[in-house]
Parts: sequence; C-alpha cells; structure tokens
Amino acid sequence: MKEVFTKKAPEAIGPYSQAIVAGDFLFASGQIGIDPETGEVVEGIEAQTKQVMENLKAVLAEAGADFSNVVKFTIYLNSMDDFQTVNEIYGSFLEKPYPARATIEVSRLPKDVLVEIDAIAYLK
Repeated sequence: MKEVFTKKAPEAIGPYSQAIVAGDFLFASGQIGIDPETGEVVEGIEAQTKQVMENLKAVLAEAGADFSNVVKFTIYLNSMDDFQTVNEIYGSFLEKPYPARATIEVSRLPKDVLVEIDAIAYLK
C-alpha cells in the first residue's frame, strides 16, 4: 500500500489518508468542501460540490489519475433536496462511460458540510 498526499487538497482532519493505492486501485477518502488554500469550508451546496470535485481531482492527479479512472463514487448528502444540484455539478466533471455511484442521505457530515464524496479508481 502507498499513501497519496497533495497540498492541492485539504489535509486530513482525522487519522486517515487523502487516498491509499493498493495494487491497481486508489481508494480516495471522502472529500468535503474545504478550500485547501484557506482551510475554510466554502458556502452553499453549489460551491461545496465544486470544491469537493476539485479536491478529488487533485488527489487523483497526485496518483497520476483523473476522473476517467474512477470506477465508483459514493455521494453523501445532508439533504436529498440537494440531489439535482449536486448531480448536475458532479456530472459536469465527468465523461461517458460514467462510473458506478451510490448517493446516500445522512443526518450529519464533518464540519456540518452539505456534501461529501469519496471515490475508487482503477489505475491501469
């Protein structure tokens, strides 16, 4: 296993890595809408979703990958009322064939953010 770390995404806020490469797979920890330059959570569902995707993009890039390598995303939403907004922004970062995905409404997320997304990527 190999740890992936980049300063272009927020540092972990707990005992975990931004991502781990195990064999041909990268397992990216859930990213939230923290701006890595300021360390602050951005405001609103649109800005948070964009920041989450930029953070994931940076973690993938550090491992020599991009969104085309992702085989599965999991999206955690504070409210399913935000599903359409998140879906549109998330989708704007992707091209066909789209990866598999699960979307789950949760009661609360770290730092009271509105969205968190993790990813599994195939590196071959």
